Amino acid sequence: MSAVIDRRADNDRGRHLLGIGGMDRSDLEEILDLTDTFAEIGRRPIPKVPALRGRTVATVFFEGSTRTRMSFEVAARRLSADTVAFNAGTSSLSKGESIRDTVEVIAAYGADLLVVRHSMAGTAHRVAGWTDLSVVNAGDGCHEHPTQALLDCYTLRERRGSLDGMRIAIIGDVRHSRVARSNVLAFTALGAEVVLVAPATLLPPAIEGWPVTVVHELDPILGDLDAVYLLRIQGERITEGLIPSLREYASDFCLTAGRVARMRSDALVLHPGPTNRGVEISAEAATDQRSVILDQVVNGVSVRMAVLFLLLGSGRQLGAVDAGDSVEGDR
Repeated sequence: MSAVIDRRADNDRGRHLLGIGGMDRSDLEEILDLTDTFAEIGRRPIPKVPALRGRTVATVFFEGSTRTRMSFEVAARRLSADTVAFNAGTSSLSKGESIRDTVEVIAAYGADLLVVRHSMAGTAHRVAGWTDLSVVNAGDGCHEHPTQALLDCYTLRERRGSLDGMRIAIIGDVRHSRVARSNVLAFTALGAEVVLVAPATLLPPAIEGWPVTVVHELDPILGDLDAVYLLRIQGERITEGLIPSLREYASDFCLTAGRVARMRSDALVLHPGPTNRGVEISAEAATDQRSVILDQVVNGVSVRMAVLFLLLGSGRQLGAVDAGDSVEGDR
């Protein structure tokens, strides 16, 4: 299967999912097709199979997370794998232990796969170079978040059958969003047109070469969209005054009930969570019948089951392992 490409000379080393970079359409569709199988398992009275019995998945999160961490842990348990959770706040990092030492300790406890999240871009790639275990990037700084992109693609495909010809707007803090970077790669690889909607200050400094259209106003294009993807304003990553105020930002870019009413009746509303109600999306828009936000949460488990199975159950490599693979022009 072409999706699973072993790019290491030493096949005894771990297989990884570090980014959407390095994947083509067939690679993505293989994972989405396998997700259908695991979605069916999730609907069973006892949603559990022995596919990864005897394996151990460690969630190694140096940043806070609810959806990503819990869905990986649920996914692992549904595959009958054991799980180990690392909590940075109560770890020996506070005593000066390095990330590498932490990873080596977790590996020594018998983990087979590390799910890594860190605020620094490239951390998952570095971890993959330090260990023989498989590594999944669960978000590295402003770089990538590949499993979020996969679950978003699955959610859209589930509702539409295909992303071919869809016009999808990614709205908000693109500058600091690892989700936006992964989704641009995945959506366009599957045949969608992507429009970035944001003030100039919330766009990446080097966007030339991205396969996207850029606009700075939301209202004129609302009626022409098949899906809107709202991004959270990432206050924890914004260190300079990039927007006048949250109130002014919301006035121009928040998806309100009034804006939803001007969208096409079959358009879809997505958000990776957590949502800032009243900033990027209103409570009414989040619960509108066109919203698939909770579908994204449910599908996250099935997608991550597929990824864990491909890496541990089949011993396959997903995408490229070169940290340089990214949206063209992003440096």
